[in-house]
Amino acid sequence: MYRMSRHQNGLTVITAEMPHMASVSIGIWVGVGGRYEPAPLSGVSHFIEHMLFKGTRRRTAKQISQDIEGVGGYLNGFTTEESTCFYAKARHDRFRDLLDVLMDMFLNSTFDPVEIDKERSVIKEELAMYLDQPQHHVQELLNETLWPDHPLGRSLTGTNETLDAMRRADILRYLRQTYVSNRAVVAAAGNLSHDKFVKSVHRFARGFLQGARPRFAPVTHAQTAPRVCLFTKAVEQTQIALGIRACSRHDERRFALRLLSTILGENMSSRLWQILREERGLAYSIGSSISCFDDVGTLTISAGLDTEKVGEALRLTVREMKRLSSAAAPAAEFRRARDYVIGQIDLSLENTENQMMWLAEQFLGDGKILSPAEIKQRLSTVTANEVRAAARDFFRPERFSLALVSPLKKTAPLSKLLVG
Repeated sequence: MYRMSRHQNGLTVITAEMPHMASVSIGIWVGVGGRYEPAPLSGVSHFIEHMLFKGTRRRTAKQISQDIEGVGGYLNGFTTEESTCFYAKARHDRFRDLLDVLMDMFLNSTFDPVEIDKERSVIKEELAMYLDQPQHHVQELLNETLWPDHPLGRSLTGTNETLDAMRRADILRYLRQTYVSNRAVVAAAGNLSHDKFVKSVHRFARGFLQGARPRFAPVTHAQTAPRVCLFTKAVEQTQIALGIRACSRHDERRFALRLLSTILGENMSSRLWQILREERGLAYSIGSSISCFDDVGTLTISAGLDTEKVGEALRLTVREMKRLSSAAAPAAEFRRARDYVIGQIDLSLENTENQMMWLAEQFLGDGKILSPAEIKQRLSTVTANEVRAAARDFFRPERFSLALVSPLKKTAPLSKLLVG
């Protein structure tokens, strides 16, 4: 059961009481991420995420880790395009310890200039690491290609240039403008009482900053033809990422889109896995996934394969997209995909950490929370013809963007394959 309370300053507290669990997971979220950043501050949300682990007025960075790990827990954080999260998990009787550390990080971090300079170097090493990982690099190239001249097309970690230019005053100014109470959520799931948890959270509520809700620039750039971005590099295997502009998380077609992605490439019985890997032996890794934002979304097909086989893999992928657009999936295939997606929801939500994230992500994205039963009910009413209609809407060449990290030097033949 989900319960929600709101403090008078706008801070939202959401819980999922799971009395049968031994653990509790707590996350402090703020509804701001990479797409909210001005270009000169690209990477600042991620920088702030790092800095909240680097020391407070009460704790050093080491003490932050010790105070969580010393009660058998763990601590982490992440930055996305539209949100930032700091979370911890431990035994349920330690929830006050978790909350105290997380609130101290969120409200009392010092942003010591020496630590800022050290963390700047750490993030540069993170950037270098990603450039050495073609599977990661190709996804960033794809984002640049899908969303040119837009924050969604920029790396969440920023660049060496923006990191070098970022001063402590810039970081704190951005934090004060965006880490505000009416965009903050404290979410918890596990063996805990909602009322007791709310009481504990409200002890810290007056420390939250107040201000106007931050805004982001919507995507207005229309795509009229397929795009290809090639990063030529001497790698053993070509990494490809084919992105298709799809729908936002508010669009009712998102349920059909999820089933479409599953049929196409989300698991071992999917079409692309069976054809490209099992039948043709073209790839070791092949799969599809979806990402839905406030105003746009993508379906992404990723694969790693021999450079000489890229053309054949793309041809077969486009062929399957055309087939899904022209005819409804057979009943058995459709039912298997639907039952897989519904089953995965149940399996993922056995975990208190996933429950906590389910709550916060939905509330920050939609201002409400659909229960697992409601999501499963909507998925169960999607028809095979609605999945075909989604394929017709989205599987069109003018929505395609292809990124490659490869020894290839020319893309013209690949562009023709996207048009079909």
